[in-house]
Amino acid sequence: MEKEPRRLVFGAIPIVFLLILPLLFVDFFWGNVIPYDQWIQYFSGSETMNSRFEDQQKSFDHLLARLVGGEDRRKLEATGFACDTAVHSVVCVANQPVRIDTSTMKVYIPSNRTLKQETVVYPHARQEDKNFVKTLTPVRLIYGNITPPGCEYTHDVPAVIFSSKGMGNVFHEFNEIVIPLFITTRQFESRVFFILEDFKPSFMNKYGKAVSHLSNYEVMNPAANRSVHCFPGFVVGLKYHNNLALNFSDIPGGYSMRDFRHFLREAYNLKFMHVSEIKKPRLILLSRRNTRRFLNEDEMVAMMKELGFQVIVVSRSKIISDLNKFANMINSCSVLVGAHGAGLTNEMFLPAGAVMVQVELLGLGWAADTYYGDPARAMDVHYLKYKIEPEESSLLKLYGRNHSVITDPGYLFDKGGYRAARAVYLDMQNVRINLSRFRKTMVEALSLVSDLDV
Repeated sequence: MEKEPRRLVFGAIPIVFLLILPLLFVDFFWGNVIPYDQWIQYFSGSETMNSRFEDQQKSFDHLLARLVGGEDRRKLEATGFACDTAVHSVVCVANQPVRIDTSTMKVYIPSNRTLKQETVVYPHARQEDKNFVKTLTPVRLIYGNITPPGCEYTHDVPAVIFSSKGMGNVFHEFNEIVIPLFITTRQFESRVFFILEDFKPSFMNKYGKAVSHLSNYEVMNPAANRSVHCFPGFVVGLKYHNNLALNFSDIPGGYSMRDFRHFLREAYNLKFMHVSEIKKPRLILLSRRNTRRFLNEDEMVAMMKELGFQVIVVSRSKIISDLNKFANMINSCSVLVGAHGAGLTNEMFLPAGAVMVQVELLGLGWAADTYYGDPARAMDVHYLKYKIEPEESSLLKLYGRNHSVITDPGYLFDKGGYRAARAVYLDMQNVRINLSRFRKTMVEALSLVSDLDV
């Protein structure tokens, strides 16, 4: 009696094969290759599929747990929901089925363990500027004994909710969105669904290649979607380590700036891994048109060419905003030169062994090292600093040699804070480079990237 069902199963195989054959025929002639796991699905039972689903969920549980630590991780394991609050960022995680209503940006996390609770999260990597953070669209996490709305769409990978509001500066876009997004989601190997709060088409046009290299799915604009989605878990907010930094030992752990630079090479299809692959020393000079201008830029370019550099002068134009093109332009250069400013963030596209020369303006020493100098070293990029003298700054003429703005830049920071100092040192300062002094810096840069005798 037990053999009868077995005979029926084997008897059905030719029929099943005949039903599948047209699909195989179409795929063969249309040039599609059916992955092995899909072949298995044709012939496996529900028990196998359930087992695979359970294995995938366990994998997601492990990856989601890596985003929280200590007591928060124990809470996640016990309740399925926890928030990790670090110095800069707040990241909330659920490793159980959730429902996200994109019309209200409410996330429902059902649980029989507790009464209804609500947590408000502003999905930005840096939380220090409270006034800015509160301009973001909040995400409301509703957890406990609740009745969530019905699913309209069901997904088999976790959701990640983050914001792109308030950017427009390449430093902040990389520092507070792109790098944190990599830190948070690279471990999922593209098995994650992005929901971009405060969706900006300009952000996606600029960083679409990087974002799409982290997810197999189209990024959702919740304001244009307005429906209820079910996910096997979620992350709200992004992990932040430091200025243009990835710390290998910080949670989720395991990623360094070298890993991120490799990711950029893949995403933007960058050609050069090491500066030795570039035959002739090529230099990009970042030319500013408003503040922090080089007042004798033509003379600087002439001196660089005299040393043997092929010089490309790039100002703030369409080429800079087109990151797909500009990343490859930077990657094809041996040396990047610029006054302190967001454009130096593009040092991350330089090949290893290249040189970044930062012109450190008056009053900006700490910022120059913190934002661009220290990160350059982690990128395997040589960092040279040309610190200007007061006579090279346009501020000398405005304030006089003995004014505290010239003699004690820290005084202005202490007296008026960052905004007061920014108004002077960033917004009012230009520079006329001492070519004799600067030439020594450029000779050193040349010696680092070539074997030419100068």
